[in-house]
Amino acid sequence: MSERLDCPFCALPAERVVEEEGPCLAFRDAFPVTEGHMLIIPRRHTPSFRELTVEEWAAAHRLARRLAVKLQEADATISGFSFGANDGASAGQTVFHCHLHLIPRREGDHPAPRGGIRAVIPHKAHY
Repeated sequence: MSERLDCPFCALPAERVVEEEGPCLAFRDAFPVTEGHMLIIPRRHTPSFRELTVEEWAAAHRLARRLAVKLQEADATISGFSFGANDGASAGQTVFHCHLHLIPRREGDHPAPRGGIRAVIPHKAHY
């Protein structure tokens, strides 16, 4: 893993890793939005998804698919997923090592889920 001393994901303890796929790995979010919330990162330190290689993107996608299946098999209440990244400070990114959120969703976990990710801007989810 290419390391930066100031990056918590570069210094991630091996015991936190739950799944690996080539140049990427996955671990449980330390501050989960829902039970089962996972983060997928490239081993290489890069702050933005825009800098991921084709290999890293493909590995991240394979990891997300595999984790989603495993999470649903372990918990039948999971009925969907939110999947994405906060890229840049203005988008809410707080750890500047690219990370993709895989967030299990369950019926009733939000009173008005329609619009999903559009809700990052107030009043834009409902259209």
